Amino acid sequence: MDRRSFLLGIAALSTTLSGCSSPNQAAFRIRLLKNSIPVQLPSQFRRQLTEFKDTPIDFKPENQLQTLFTALQAWKQQTGKAPDRSLGLPFLPKQDAIPDLITMGDYWLSVAIRQQLIQPLDPNTWQLWQQLPDRFKQIVTRDNQGNLTRNSAQVWGAPYRWGATAIVYRTDIFRDRNLKPPQDWADLWREDLRGRIALLDQSRETIGLTLKKLGQSYNTPDLTKVPTLEAELAALNRQTRFYSSDSVLQSLLIDDVWMAVAWSTDILQAMKRNPTIAAVFPSSGTALFSDLWVRPATVPNSDKAVQSLLAQWISFCWQPTIAPQLSLLSQAASPILSTLNPAEFPAALRQNSLLVPPPESLDRSEFLAPLSDATIEQYRTLWAKVRRAV
Repeated sequence: MDRRSFLLGIAALSTTLSGCSSPNQAAFRIRLLKNSIPVQLPSQFRRQLTEFKDTPIDFKPENQLQTLFTALQAWKQQTGKAPDRSLGLPFLPKQDAIPDLITMGDYWLSVAIRQQLIQPLDPNTWQLWQQLPDRFKQIVTRDNQGNLTRNSAQVWGAPYRWGATAIVYRTDIFRDRNLKPPQDWADLWREDLRGRIALLDQSRETIGLTLKKLGQSYNTPDLTKVPTLEAELAALNRQTRFYSSDSVLQSLLIDDVWMAVAWSTDILQAMKRNPTIAAVFPSSGTALFSDLWVRPATVPNSDKAVQSLLAQWISFCWQPTIAPQLSLLSQAASPILSTLNPAEFPAALRQNSLLVPPPESLDRSEFLAPLSDATIEQYRTLWAKVRRAV
């Protein structure tokens, strides 16, 4: 999902940080999701370095997580292949070097592991790894098939920011119509909001929030064990004006709907431009997502400088002085944020419930775990049945 535009022109950043390097000089390369790292942080990272300060550092942004995942697949297919010079052309465009780190959404992690697109990392080289909340360590600890497991010693990614599915609404409409502001998923079923709600066109999200409303997990392995689920989904479908994964906020802003479900990164960006919308982190908990640093399986063995810079960069993103900056400027919270004292945060961060939600609500939230084929089929069948209903 493309969750934001970059804050500033980072296109020139790699030139500033890379400097001049000889063809044989190793460089530390990162391809990242645009705006997932504030533009000033790479320069701060460079200033903190005590060794390998002369190693070129190249940050290259991409617009969408899907583009980055597709690049991983392409690198896997191209590894070891010589350029095609069958046409006799004397020169061919030089392919970009495979980066040392790349941004991946946790949603793609299990697939990337199964397809052998990425390689395990060594968390023992990362400062603050042990201080990271368990939920973030667990989401990247997988077996060779991408399954979550506490017994595996393999860590496949380093979470550096997270977001959540949230409720967003028009404060002026709610005020003018004397409507009670929403607080939790149950508000989506309110009669006074019927036909004025937009939902994400995602079965895991919509079925998941309904499960949460019923006191169940987003990762319920057998939907048939929740007997009221279908009836609740049918009622929610009657409440809903439309489903979309990319236009719910636009419809909210033009008064087409009064309330919507959207991803926090999109909501926070919209709130910067539109003071009439407000967001709610559902009190019963919600779905979480995270952006991770992962290492392509096909990247050549790095020299000592690159290996050191890789570990230092991951650790840098978790530093207590950096985490608040990253959270405020990237519109997604650092995973280390919940371990810090919120009284020391800037007011704009401390008062933002999507970045600093109530601890009890965050504790009730969960990442979307990989599902079995049988459970995926249950979701597919139920989603199709509910959407066909008039």
